[in-house]
Amino acid sequence: MQKLTFFILLLSTSILLAQQTTKSQPYFVDGEAQVVEAFSEPSKWIRHDLFVETTFDSDKDGNLDRVHVDVTRPYQTETDGLKLPVIYESSPYYAGVAPDVEGGFWNVNIELGEMAEERVHAPVTRIGERPIISNSQIKTWVPRGYIVVHSSSPGTGLSQGSPTVGGKNESLAPKAVIDWLNGRAKGYTEAVGGEEVKAYWTTGKVGMTGTSYNGTLPLAAATTGVKGLEVIIPVAPNTSYYHYYRSNGLVRSPGGYLGEDIDVLYDFIHSGDESKRASNNARVRDTEMKNGMDRITGDYNDFWAGRDYLNQMDDMKAALLMSHGFNDWNVMPEHSYRIYKKAKEMGLETAIYYHQFGHGGPPPLSMMNKWFTHYLFDVDNDIENETNKAFIVRESDKMEDPTAYKDYPNPDAKPVTFHLTKGAPNTGGLVTKTPAKQGSETLIDNYSFNGEALAKAEITEHRLIYVTPKLTKAVHISGVPSFTVKVASSKPAANLSVWLVSLPWNDGRRSKITDNIITRGWADPQNYKSLTESKPLKPGKFYEVTFDLQPDDQIIEAGQQIGLMIFSSDKDFTLHPKPGTELTIDLDGTSLTLPIVNPEF
Repeated sequence: MQKLTFFILLLSTSILLAQQTTKSQPYFVDGEAQVVEAFSEPSKWIRHDLFVETTFDSDKDGNLDRVHVDVTRPYQTETDGLKLPVIYESSPYYAGVAPDVEGGFWNVNIELGEMAEERVHAPVTRIGERPIISNSQIKTWVPRGYIVVHSSSPGTGLSQGSPTVGGKNESLAPKAVIDWLNGRAKGYTEAVGGEEVKAYWTTGKVGMTGTSYNGTLPLAAATTGVKGLEVIIPVAPNTSYYHYYRSNGLVRSPGGYLGEDIDVLYDFIHSGDESKRASNNARVRDTEMKNGMDRITGDYNDFWAGRDYLNQMDDMKAALLMSHGFNDWNVMPEHSYRIYKKAKEMGLETAIYYHQFGHGGPPPLSMMNKWFTHYLFDVDNDIENETNKAFIVRESDKMEDPTAYKDYPNPDAKPVTFHLTKGAPNTGGLVTKTPAKQGSETLIDNYSFNGEALAKAEITEHRLIYVTPKLTKAVHISGVPSFTVKVASSKPAANLSVWLVSLPWNDGRRSKITDNIITRGWADPQNYKSLTESKPLKPGKFYEVTFDLQPDDQIIEAGQQIGLMIFSSDKDFTLHPKPGTELTIDLDGTSLTLPIVNPEF
């Protein structure tokens, strides 16, 4: 009896020890890392910071810049020799940003081709204390068996160097951190001098994520081809600063930030060493940016090309899950689509998640978990064999419930070309059959009327609008609409704005973000030949201009009408020249092409 009791006790002890051992290891269910109780007590997490030495000297002080890095890891990485992969987020925002001040943005109430007066430069008051840079990602991923790492971008917080807003150092800084995690770069306890710190607690496999600027930096790091960066999940990333601050040759602000430009963003994030700010400003903001950004013509040039990550993807190897909102008018949906498209062409493992809302919005946690689990823990969960590559939240669905499609754009989408029939100052028609000769119609620019007011107006001389008959069936638009216009201006320069809208306009209490604006686009007619060269327009002469609207995937319900609205200055996005410029549209030389799933027009 005593032997039996001893055996049962020994067996129970063995089971308990096995359970404890199991609890201190990551484990997976249905291809996802699960929360482990032993990793879930914040008071037991090991938190520390350090400075990683980079390969550049962006503040030109004669020393290689060091970037500030923090680490949060389960204590078992110290006591049990457990090695875990890393979820890494980098940002220029962690140490504070510049305050809003009057005159801090560029004045947009100027004539096209003129330069506004110098704006106000507001300094950043740095915040934060060592060792914590940020708490983002930690509660989600540390309990699931990951180490979470943050770093401040060059010239922000305690990181040395200078901000460049898309310059090469913003790609090389996170590369250096990933190199350090893999033993190829050195870390130190202090920004100057200090003892060496080694990342002995990680497998070296890294996944990056973040939203907006924090979503841009994973892509920036991935373009370096750094070994160890296995997967990135950028959310609403800014993939080209030209596309953020310009549109088809036009000086255009990001939505909600009228008058912002790349130098404004530079001031906004410059929270680094106060003693280096004046020299950084003189070299980067007041020379490189001032000479390159060109608010006069809005043309694409070498300055902007160097801040376009599409041009830097040749060395990229990381798997890519993009995430964006179709109604993000800050960082517009083209930013993710252009990278997704190129990554597919390169043969990288790629998928895209789109929702119908505005700025931000990561993929569902389960989706992110599977991608990180597969690429960082080498769990075979069939992510790479998924036949559906596009996951789109339909108009009335929740963010965590996307509909899966083979790809984006929908492979069943076909181009349907619409032509215009006259109707100004009321409403013209949008038809699929080429009409008899329609002649031309004219609008008068007046920025004091915003796009919504123009779309809702029954009669106005300040826009031209052309609508389909009421839809007898729902129409599924999926892809990139294209617009060709034959236009003449009464002045040598003019804004050109286009909205695609769903009518009648719904501004009731139960309206949804997808009810009214389908997509939009802007262009400078002076760039009718090339984005790299503006030519003044000859008043009264017609020019053909072709450009894309923003990507979309939206189902327009039966009973609605699709409307094409053409106007000049867009109050919320473009410069505001004095009202009065006339734009004349040759209706016979103007058309809209929409990608429509299984069209029946």
